[in-house]
Amino acid sequence: MPKTLRLFPVLVATIALLLSSGCAPDAGGGAGSGRLQVVAAFYPLQFLAERVGGDHTEVTSLTEPGVEPHDLELTPRQVGSIGSAGLVVYQSGFQASVDEAVAQSGNEQTLDMTTVVPPVPVTEHEGHEHGGHEHEEEGHEHEGEGHEEEGHEHEHEHGDIDPHVWLNPTNMITMAEAVAAKLSEIDPDNAAAYEANLAALRTELTGLDTEFSTGLATCERREFITSHAAFGYLASAYDLTQIAISGLSPDAEPSPARIGEVHAAAKEHGITTIFYETLVSPAVAESIAGDLGLKTAVLDPLEGITPDSRGSDYVAVMKSNLAALQAANGCQ
Repeated sequence: MPKTLRLFPVLVATIALLLSSGCAPDAGGGAGSGRLQVVAAFYPLQFLAERVGGDHTEVTSLTEPGVEPHDLELTPRQVGSIGSAGLVVYQSGFQASVDEAVAQSGNEQTLDMTTVVPPVPVTEHEGHEHGGHEHEEEGHEHEGEGHEEEGHEHEHEHGDIDPHVWLNPTNMITMAEAVAAKLSEIDPDNAAAYEANLAALRTELTGLDTEFSTGLATCERREFITSHAAFGYLASAYDLTQIAISGLSPDAEPSPARIGEVHAAAKEHGITTIFYETLVSPAVAESIAGDLGLKTAVLDPLEGITPDSRGSDYVAVMKSNLAALQAANGCQ
């Protein structure tokens, strides 16, 4: 028998083995794992997709650990993954490169979280009153919006819209419900599993909300100073007042006038701690704290999980944030 004919059955068997082992693409755009391929834009959305999707999804985050999500630039491979994914979960207006890739991908299986929990503008305070005095403009109060002071920086890609909706656990519940509904629509065979995973996550997030409500109910002060205006939704949910050194851009330099306002606010409210973040330089927070003889501590906006994070997932880091606020504000 010719050698080529003897090799033919081996070749057929090899191809069959490769196909059965999952090396061929599946309907969800992945490598044949049998699981729905989900692409999440950044960490909080990744957390929701993983927890709700469970064993029936394979979730990939476009924002690698340690990368500031505002600054994300996509690789060609990541752009391709958006086009082939079974579901893309993102938040329009937050990451311009993701918005562009989604628009150009032609993928109709997307979930834009701004349609689920619409982000609201950061409250504007005419003149940025000294000493932390704050007021809401009439008709400008929105659910989920914090009582905030803001710096003068408005150059960020999302302008005056605060994208950090995930820092209110009740918003995360609403977002988780949307993820479950979308997964069930795309993959109805596993809808019962998605609903069960949602129920477990809803219980956990409801408990987290309760911990914040009770843990911050009685405090010596309601104000806290943070490096940038990421915590408005958290502040609003638990009757706190955010005083931000800078505006929405995490790496913007505050003006000398703004630093003076923060100094005055810290003295007026008896602030003990200046908060900084894990993904941004603490230099400005440390400088202000040093000038005033105050402590510094981490308040994490949960834009990503790194080895430096105070916890391994969303819930753990939020509990760390709660403990930090309780310590800084003298909560009982």
